[in-house]
Amino acid sequence: MLQTLKFLTTQRWGWALVVLSSLGLLGTALYFQYGLNLQPCIKCIYVRSGFAGILLAGIIGLLAPKNALFRIVALLGVGAAAVFGALQAHELLSIEQLLVEGGFFSCSLFAEFPSWMPLDQWLPAIFEPTGSCGDTSWQFLGKSMAFWSALTLWCYAAVAALLLIAQVAKLSSNPYRG
Repeated sequence: MLQTLKFLTTQRWGWALVVLSSLGLLGTALYFQYGLNLQPCIKCIYVRSGFAGILLAGIIGLLAPKNALFRIVALLGVGAAAVFGALQAHELLSIEQLLVEGGFFSCSLFAEFPSWMPLDQWLPAIFEPTGSCGDTSWQFLGKSMAFWSALTLWCYAAVAALLLIAQVAKLSSNPYRG
């Protein structure tokens, strides 16, 4: 099984799937923002940056899937970005729960990206927060966007971890071995 998983990471179509899925999710976020006028809060922007990190890591894997260093860097990148985004989504879920229980919470109005990568200044149309935390006006199957984002990101992280473990397997060049 590990050999099969490792083999999949050496194929461009697998990395293309990562790139296309994260690009699709980022596009969906932008549709919610600009098409449905659901303004993103700071935590939503951080979740969005997690998806952007997955996109970037997927592009790294897509560049040279046969190169072990590129594969491992890409898998670590997908995992790190997914965990970061999922943790931000969990914080947003906690804020939503606090507000449902009648509590009060105010989130920052400004993104705090590192000075070497100010995404909110480079791409304000994508990474600038314009809403307030805890807005659950959109739901699917009774769950908020934060829940679905967390679920999706944990799935990315789990798959990345499994594929990273599979990198220790040795691929056989014998076409008669399974």
